[in-house]
Amino acid sequence: MMGDEKKLYIKTYGCQMNVYDSERMAEAMGAQGYVSTDTPEDADMILLNTCHIREKAAEKVYSELGRFKGLKAARPDLKIGVAGCVAQAEGEEIMRRQPLVDLVVGPQSYHRLPTLEARARQGERAIDTDFPEEDKFEVLKTRPKAARGPTAFLTVQEGCDKFCAFCVVPYTRGAEVSRPVARILAEARDLVERGVREITLLGQNVNAYHGAGPDGDWGLARLIWALNDVDGLERIRFTTSHPNDMDDALIAAHGECEKLMPYLHLPVQSGSDRILKRMNRSHTAEQYLRLIERIRQARPDILMSGDFIVGFPEESDQDFEDTMELVRAVNYGQAFSFKYSTRPGTPAAERALVDPAVADARLQRLQALITQQQRAIQDSMVGRDVQVLFEKPGRLPGQMVGKSQYLHAVHVTGGSPKVGEIHRVRIVESGPNSLAGQLLA
Repeated sequence: MMGDEKKLYIKTYGCQMNVYDSERMAEAMGAQGYVSTDTPEDADMILLNTCHIREKAAEKVYSELGRFKGLKAARPDLKIGVAGCVAQAEGEEIMRRQPLVDLVVGPQSYHRLPTLEARARQGERAIDTDFPEEDKFEVLKTRPKAARGPTAFLTVQEGCDKFCAFCVVPYTRGAEVSRPVARILAEARDLVERGVREITLLGQNVNAYHGAGPDGDWGLARLIWALNDVDGLERIRFTTSHPNDMDDALIAAHGECEKLMPYLHLPVQSGSDRILKRMNRSHTAEQYLRLIERIRQARPDILMSGDFIVGFPEESDQDFEDTMELVRAVNYGQAFSFKYSTRPGTPAAERALVDPAVADARLQRLQALITQQQRAIQDSMVGRDVQVLFEKPGRLPGQMVGKSQYLHAVHVTGGSPKVGEIHRVRIVESGPNSLAGQLLA
């Protein structure tokens, strides 16, 4: 390693979009001579890529920054930056509260990170939380790119126009914007050339995608069909979706598109029509259930995933029981559930909160039901054959770990499958969070 190389430590919080953004920031700084490190103690620059979804997100960032005070005191040349949605929401407040921070950059401006870093090296405290006109993806595509593992995220859409009452995304990520088809396909081919076999398309509302194609706007289904024709790409997934944007073409693609995997994350948030209206979700529980029926008619073996918020302001016992009933009706293979947390500036922030003890009890009941469903579906996989894309060595000697088409983690011992290969595997055991299998081909 050359002696003049600098080291970059990035800690990523939150969603897959932030994972993608962190990879792009690492590539951008790689062009400036930075190499990645896993330890902040070794770093010449520390970057926190933050998420603003959960309760007290900003306070957690300030707490994390406080841990670097000793490093900054010992090494004044160390540069510390805050990126992502907390950076967008807090902006100058971060600079005011934490003098050790050298730069702040929002999620729409991270392609300007090298310029901000250069300004910080000159002694300036640099901040950029604009929504710039230039396409950050076009700027970043000229940067050096590293070899990749067998799976990758690919952002196709950003921002949100839904304005759910609990959510800060429209304020931190901006309005819905879709990338042009040609640029997405070019990035997908580039990823495949670097070893990627599976791509997950990302967007705050990914199925609201309406990118410019050669003959007008394309929806997500048409984009998926174009990706289906990319040689060397074996698997396609997408997340996160809104029920209102699951159109007929996208439903049909789940039954007809060979490379589109039988897994769908489709958040509903609540099973109560009253709460859904208060959340500004613009759909009812019955509409969601009918949508699930149509999707399963197109792809009977599809594994459904969802999101739930428990203890939303004014949620009654009956509202919660309606949610439990919806979960029983859908039978989720995976779901994420959280207790409501107030996000300042959102409409729900001004409403009366549910007693925290009641919300905690409801969350425990919901998570127990979801865990029961998840385990039952995993147990039903025993004896079945699945296709596993192997991603990395396991913890045991001779063990390899990968994902099935249903996104189940599967570990296999013996047979010597290689990273990036897809093999048929017979499931022989179901564990709490993974499956064990025997290599067949």
